[in-house]
Formats: sequence, C-alpha cells, structure tokens
Amino acid sequence: MEAIVVIVGFLGAGKTTLLKKLVNNAVEKQWQPFVVLNDYENAQLDTDQLSDDIDPQYLKALSGSCICCSGITELREAVNRIPKREKGITLIEANGTTDACSLMGFLGVGINERFLPPIQISVVDIKNWQLRAEHNELEANQVQVSSLIVLTHENSVDKSRINDVKAQLSSLNPSANIISSDTLDLEQLPEVTPSQNQAEHLEHHKAHWASSSIDLPPLPSYAAIKELCNALPNSILRVKGCTIIGSEPHYTYFERCPDGEIYVRRYNGEPTTGAKLLTIGPGSSTLLLNTALNNALSGAT
Repeated sequence: MEAIVVIVGFLGAGKTTLLKKLVNNAVEKQWQPFVVLNDYENAQLDTDQLSDDIDPQYLKALSGSCICCSGITELREAVNRIPKREKGITLIEANGTTDACSLMGFLGVGINERFLPPIQISVVDIKNWQLRAEHNELEANQVQVSSLIVLTHENSVDKSRINDVKAQLSSLNPSANIISSDTLDLEQLPEVTPSQNQAEHLEHHKAHWASSSIDLPPLPSYAAIKELCNALPNSILRVKGCTIIGSEPHYTYFERCPDGEIYVRRYNGEPTTGAKLLTIGPGSSTLLLNTALNNALSGAT
C-alpha cells in the first residue's frame, strides 16, 4: 500500500524546502514520489521548481482553493487519480494557513483503498514559533494532529529557546515525535502511524486569508526586490515573486517571510505561468500590489 504524507506548517516555516529534501531522498532510494502542492495563488510556481527532480507527470498543482474545506473534493480526486507505481509515495504540501486538523479529518474519507491512512508532518520554524500575534492560534492548530513535528531554523536560536519550544509542542501534541529537519529520513515515514491526538477547535475563518497576484515586469536591479518587499505592509505575511533582473539571462525567485526576512535565489528554467508577484495576508489586492510595484520601481531608479 502507498503512504500519503501531508506536510503542513505556517507561512515561511520551510515546507517546500522539506518537500524538496523528501523528493530527492525518494529518488535516491529509487522510490517513485507523486507530489501535490497547494497554494492560494499560483501553486505552479513552486511545482516548476521540482520539475528537475521529478517527472512533471508526477506533479500536481492545486491553486486558489483551501484544501481543508472548499478544495477537499478536488484534493481527494487528485489523489485517487494518482497512477500506481512501484515503491510509490504521495507527498502533499498544504498552503501555509491550512486548518490542519480539519484537513486530516476530511482527507481520511473517500481515499482509494490502495493508500494507507494519511499521516501528517508539521514544519515548525523554531525561531518564530508563537511570535505571530493574532495568528498564534492557527500556528498551534497546525501541530495538534501531526504524527511528526520537524523543526527548522534551529541554528538561529540558542539551546534554551529550542528546549522551550519543544516543551510547548509536547504539551500541544504529546504523541508526536519531534525531530530536526536535518535528521528526517524518507524511510521513517511509512512506519509512522496517524495521530490519535484530540485537537482543540479552531474557528475556521481564521484559516482563510486574502491573496492576490499580478504580472511582474523585469526589475532593474536586486535593490528593487528589497524596495518592492518593503513597500508592502506587514499585514501581508507572505510575498513571492519571480522575474528577470536587469540584463540577466535567467529568472530570479524571491520571497519575504512573515518575520520580514527576504530571500533571493536563481530560478531554474522559466515559470510556465510567466513572471508573477504573489501575496498572502489580510489586505492583499491587485491595487495594493500595483501601487507597491510602482513605488518600488520609482524608488529603484
């Protein structure tokens, strides 16, 4: 039977990085992973980044719906259409505001019998855990029914912070195994069993946020990336973009995480949806994005 592994975690916690690690680990061990990736806006931008590691026919992007409620039927159908493979494993990355408890309750119903009951991995950014003001409740919800909790950014904090966060996580989910992202190995996953932990109820509207996207023209310099990210208010918790910088022949991907950190890296290939700017968070709108873009372009010249 084929394992289904659902990866959840707050925006910017490191879910996609962990997903890439698991995909590469699977390929090295001659497993055949199938990846389903969900995001509010343009999930294809992230799945394109996996196309060098896995055949695109084994990648499925689900955009614009919340897979813990309105998109659950689409998710079930996508899973049930996954072809049978030797040594197959299905990896699902949920968007960063998913009501993880509801997702696991809904996903376990109506899945083909050739799949094992889904298990959930929560990715926790130990540096920013429970420092998200009004969004702390959602972040805590995302660990309560996970079988495995994977810690990221441990090198950014001291031992006291690590021990404190581990204690909080154990209190929220006593049955979960808590490990570092460095020690996670794919072969551990089929042995993990679904969590039996009872979760506290989350008002579901707290997992529903605004999102928006616009076409992104070439930017004149890397400084314009910083100008653009800084032109967006702090209520926007996640910023992603991909475009050409100056006269460079390749695309560049950038993101601003909820803590304000900006990360920039070369994008492999060309995005199939074209150059885009995407945001998630209260107040996201095309008007806001276009205003920020115009301000950034004028400030960078």
